[in-house]
Amino acid sequence: MSDFLTGTGVALATPFEKDGSIDYLGVTSLVNYCIEGNVDYLVLLGTTAESVTLSKEEKKKLVAHIIEINDNRLPLVIGVGGNNTSTVIEEIKEVDASNFEAILSVVPMYNKPSQEGIYQHYKAISDASELPIILYNVPSRTSVNMETETTLRLAQLDNVVGIKEAVGDFTQVLNIIKDRPQGFKVISGDDALALSTVAAGGDGVISVIGQGVPKEFSKMIRLGLEGETKEAFDILYKLLPILEYAFEEGNPSGIKNILKEKGVCQENLRLPLVPVSDGLASKIKNYISNN
Repeated sequence: MSDFLTGTGVALATPFEKDGSIDYLGVTSLVNYCIEGNVDYLVLLGTTAESVTLSKEEKKKLVAHIIEINDNRLPLVIGVGGNNTSTVIEEIKEVDASNFEAILSVVPMYNKPSQEGIYQHYKAISDASELPIILYNVPSRTSVNMETETTLRLAQLDNVVGIKEAVGDFTQVLNIIKDRPQGFKVISGDDALALSTVAAGGDGVISVIGQGVPKEFSKMIRLGLEGETKEAFDILYKLLPILEYAFEEGNPSGIKNILKEKGVCQENLRLPLVPVSDGLASKIKNYISNN
């Protein structure tokens, strides 16, 4: 059921018009750009989508549009997360399971739950979901780390099929890979460590920069999965500058400027996020012009 989670998933940004409304032409362009770039699956309504600034109605319209444009070309994952377990369960029950392969759900932010609290949160949403669950650990945003033991405990649940791990501690990633049950996917949530995760036995990445340079990034991950690590790392070293620029002033400000420079969509954001500085924009422009 979770075999599609091998390779490069892309956490789609949400293009906006200058007035802050959703730019549906830009969404179409971005989806097609990713598909033509040979990525393996698309992730909707993640952090990169500025999903916390989207209303419920906007989310519905955006999701429906992406489903239509994708037209069953790639598997789809939908982000449903939050720090109120009962609300997350309500939203999961509203997802049309026929359109998605899995749900990506982040560790609750702000509340700072204990490890037992994290376990019980995920167990509750696992019990309520028709779809497989991908855990998402990103302590830089949630202020709490889901520890290896908690991840491995959750991995025993029937419909918890993998983790997007963005802990920033590669030893933790290695320990999950080492001790995971068979079939449990370890997916990098850190673009800079994605190839190393794959080389260590992980399954791929849910990427931000993958939508900016889809052909190059997905080729790199594919080579890594095939054991062609030297060629894969050669690509990574070439991509390192643009990868660093994508996060230098925060996500998705960086990737939206990259997408603008690539001619994919506009770079408008919703407050409290703002466009990148002129200095960073100049570095991004120079890199894209020369590569």
